Amino acid sequence: MKIPFYKYQGTGNDFIMLDDRIHSFDENDKDRIAHLCHRHFGIGADGIILIRDHPEFDFEMIYLNSDGSQSLCGNGSRCAVQFAHDLGIIKNNVRFMTYAGKLEADVLQTGIRLKMPDVSEVVSKGKDFFIDTGSPHHVCFVENVHSEDVTGVGKAIRYSEEYAPVGTNVNFAQTLDENRIFVRTYERGVEAETFSCGTGVTASALALMHKQSITIGAIDIQTLGGALRIEAEATENGGFRNVYLRGPALKVFEGTI
Repeated sequence: MKIPFYKYQGTGNDFIMLDDRIHSFDENDKDRIAHLCHRHFGIGADGIILIRDHPEFDFEMIYLNSDGSQSLCGNGSRCAVQFAHDLGIIKNNVRFMTYAGKLEADVLQTGIRLKMPDVSEVVSKGKDFFIDTGSPHHVCFVENVHSEDVTGVGKAIRYSEEYAPVGTNVNFAQTLDENRIFVRTYERGVEAETFSCGTGVTASALALMHKQSITIGAIDIQTLGGALRIEAEATENGGFRNVYLRGPALKVFEGTI
């Protein structure tokens, strides 16, 4: 069976994009998903994104991690919006369905501005934080993010009893100045460090705002794969609303496997 595909990346977080409006791809076939995402024997990607029709919204995004599990992916959502725009499904404003519910986004000349889910609370974990930004994230603030054992420490926290049985993503954030941080992420489902994680940088930026009592503003984030920006507004009950993730989403190549 031949599968036409497109490869997109958002600050180094890369995805296999499939136009699946005819529902021909089996999202439950984990072996096939793992093979396609394999960087030596397949196309190579952090995950697969299916674009499907939806009766109420512009489209539905099905995001599959490389191990076949489903979750919300911020960078993947931005790439899905750009992909749908390139296919001619949408113009510059979009409402679409995801694993975490309805999301909205704008297609700008500088990239995609994605409205993320509201965050109900920021949970303190000693010096660390836990925030659910549509996917669960543990955030550690560190002195030197480049010297951190992201895979080793991240894996230990991800599989710890505290987060059993579903686990969590783990972020390591270094504060560069009041409104700028560098973030590295160990991603659940990929089971490795990725070049960038949209829900992870969102969680890290909100943790910084909570930590520094910033009620409204923007945080610039540097990742291994590039730069992103988070805009947010704190709520009276300790959460955040009007959370936006901004950054590029680019087509890399297309082909048939």
